[in-house]
Amino acid sequence: MRRRLDMDRIGEALGAERRGRVRATSGYYGALQLVADIDARFRSPRGGGRATEPRWTERRLVPLAPKTLRRLEKIAAKVRRLGTNVEPLQLAALLLEKTVENLDAANARKLLRRSG
Repeated sequence: MRRRLDMDRIGEALGAERRGRVRATSGYYGALQLVADIDARFRSPRGGGRATEPRWTERRLVPLAPKTLRRLEKIAAKVRRLGTNVEPLQLAALLLEKTVENLDAANARKLLRRSG
């Protein structure tokens, strides 16, 4: 089992200071950030089984278009090649969580207007 990194302690040792959140974007560096998030957050259950985010306790069905599922499968396959095991719908849950974290009401309205 991997130990969690203490970013505050590492930053202090390097003489750094926190200045806010950094958000990953698409592309190579966005993919690396996604892999780092998966590695940092996903844990295997004590009794064994697939690694997941321990704080995810709600289970819901989320409808997806076949095209979206295929895209998630491709992204998950690329992440696996980097050495991190993740399933397509675990990836979807992580992306959904990160998007909701950074979404305010005004941007949500813009999204709804575009899709409607």
